Amino acid sequence: MNARKIGIFVGVAFLLFFVISQPQGSADLVLSILTILGDAAASVVEFIQALF
Repeated sequence: MNARKIGIFVGVAFLLFFVISQPQGSADLVLSILTILGDAAASVVEFIQALF
């Protein structure tokens, strides 16, 4: 359980460091992730519509 807590702490610390040191890069990363998720959701909807 301790290793999990340490891993979460290190992950959050890295994320905060990345956001503070590279705000534009962080925003671009979030935008690309949201775009990928949106495209995936649209593909699933299109697939379901094709079934019916």
